[in-house]
Amino acid sequence: MRFSVPLVPATLVRRYKRFFADVTLASGEEATVHCANPGAMTGLAEPGSKVFLSVSDNPKRKLQMSWELVEAREPWGTTLVGINTAHPNALVAEALAAGAIAELAGYDTIRREVRYGEKSRVDFVLSGKGRPDCYVEVKNVHLMREAGLAEFPDSVTARGTRHLGDLAAMAERGARAAMLYLVQRADAGRFALAADIDPAYSAAFAKARAAGVEALVYACHLTAAEITVGGRIEMPD
Repeated sequence: MRFSVPLVPATLVRRYKRFFADVTLASGEEATVHCANPGAMTGLAEPGSKVFLSVSDNPKRKLQMSWELVEAREPWGTTLVGINTAHPNALVAEALAAGAIAELAGYDTIRREVRYGEKSRVDFVLSGKGRPDCYVEVKNVHLMREAGLAEFPDSVTARGTRHLGDLAAMAERGARAAMLYLVQRADAGRFALAADIDPAYSAAFAKARAAGVEALVYACHLTAAEITVGGRIEMPD
């Protein structure tokens, strides 16, 4: 996924009310930008961090700029992290179309945002002749509290817990179901659930795995010009 226009570098002043951030542009001007991330963003919203912004040409938008990337300064090093939670589905759609996710390759059709469960929409349904439909839910991952270990979630997610239950129900009916965790940072070599942050999600995950739901974890390659899906990260049982 290439950004349609060059990103604008800035310095983060503060993030607040979840969806807003104040930044200082290179000109010295201060601006309020949209933050498309409802999570805690632990370690990624430190004042003084270098951030990268996209600029919209839509005159109806209240905020013309959106926060896309942050240069996270961790004790173990510095890395670019994608914080826009609207991107993972587009990134996965590109990867599926290119056959870049081996476990999900070989299907004839890919449908997006399909209604299923009691009140959910699954991110993707993959269909192919002679094989059961595959229901795929995508979750954005950017939390890292230990060098190399990506974790999900970074805050309590009742919606995510519900999605696990919906996938488990589909698996029990004979469909294939997969939870795909997309890590929007390149410094992760391992993945785990943050059970201390959301025990209910961890418990629901265990039930979903027992019902036959697959768990896939993929990393991303990130630059200020584009984000692409990278290689698989193993998840311990």
